Amino acid sequence: MTQTAAIAVEGLTFRYGEHQALDAVEFAVEPGGLFGLLGPNGGGKTTLFRVLSTLLPVQQGQVRLLDCDVARQPDAARRLIGVTFQSPSLDTRLTVFENLKHQSRLYGLPRTVWQPRTARLLDELGLSDRRDDRVDSLSGGQRRRVEIAKGLLHDPQILLLDEPSAGLDPGARIDLWHCLQTLRRQQQVTILLTTHLMEEADKCDRVAILDQGRLVVAGPPEVLRSELGGDCVSIRTQQPDALAAAILEQTGQPAQQFADALRWETPSAQQFIATLMSQFADRIDSITWGKPTLEDVFVHHTGHRFGDPPR
Repeated sequence: MTQTAAIAVEGLTFRYGEHQALDAVEFAVEPGGLFGLLGPNGGGKTTLFRVLSTLLPVQQGQVRLLDCDVARQPDAARRLIGVTFQSPSLDTRLTVFENLKHQSRLYGLPRTVWQPRTARLLDELGLSDRRDDRVDSLSGGQRRRVEIAKGLLHDPQILLLDEPSAGLDPGARIDLWHCLQTLRRQQQVTILLTTHLMEEADKCDRVAILDQGRLVVAGPPEVLRSELGGDCVSIRTQQPDALAAAILEQTGQPAQQFADALRWETPSAQQFIATLMSQFADRIDSITWGKPTLEDVFVHHTGHRFGDPPR
């Protein structure tokens, strides 16, 4: 992997006893990039995040943050990263400013450094007018922005975000993503985030899909979608086994089969759907089709739907 990568992960394997949480994971994030780790619960995102943030040791493989080997130089690695965890870390009885002031003391920042930096971050994150308000008076989206300000207060080069929009309403998610894009432009910070939301992963420069501890595919979202080509067709039916066999016999196209649904990737959805409706309309409950999405990419590479147990 390139030596100029902001984050470089090679052959990372991690076990909890007999359970293998990560299996030879490899990827790189370029400086200034916005990189998403997408996967269902239990896919390995949390373990990988904890290794990157030095909360778990590197058991096997290598993790480098810029020129720092995380296994050999964990303290140096911590100075390079800002971390925002999914669980809240704010003292809700203190004001926004007081929370940031206490954070600056944990890092030993002098007043001449943390005060102007705090003012700048509050401005960039749209929180200047809430500076002296108690955190318990803020909305969920505003609290999340204060969490990000805490993570950036010591001026890290890499920002790690664990499910940053968890618990936020759609409007707050939009505001949060606007803030992340602004920070990226103004501070040139590299951002890595975990998510289980397809629409968030689509906003990243590059995304890595994790499933059962393996990195199944990685690349720019638009490239991953285009590699599938054609259209994706899904139908719901109460007779998936019998209908899959009948459609295979009629069209020669095997289906990916789930509990109550069948799925195909086909060059021409209109023609394929016309055949299905002319022959099997009475056995189809619903039918949908469209250009490939990241969920289709996940299904294509894993053989199961996002959130479903592997077959």
